[in-house]
Amino acid sequence: MGLGREEEVELRTPPRFMPGEKVQSTKYVKNDGTYPRRDIGDILVRKGDVGYVRDIGTFLQQFYVYAVEFVDQAVIVGMRGRELVSLDRPAASAASTSQPGKPTP
Repeated sequence: MGLGREEEVELRTPPRFMPGEKVQSTKYVKNDGTYPRRDIGDILVRKGDVGYVRDIGTFLQQFYVYAVEFVDQAVIVGMRGRELVSLDRPAASAASTSQPGKPTP
């Protein structure tokens, strides 16, 4: 019985992004049926879209979920930290996505 890939508990560290921070999506986000008044499969956010962190929540007492408002797309989407990069702090965002235990150049 495989339990899948085990991931580190993000909540042991501070959030990568703060409310008000300008971020860019590194992934496409499609509606899985949970976004109202949009068809399942509609693209809500495209890779490279720019938004602002509105709020920070948690999921399964393990992960941060960032509520990101993409103004141009008129959507607010919950995203994981690994799906975002900071445009306010590009160097800090790159360092936070490096592998733990490995020095950053």
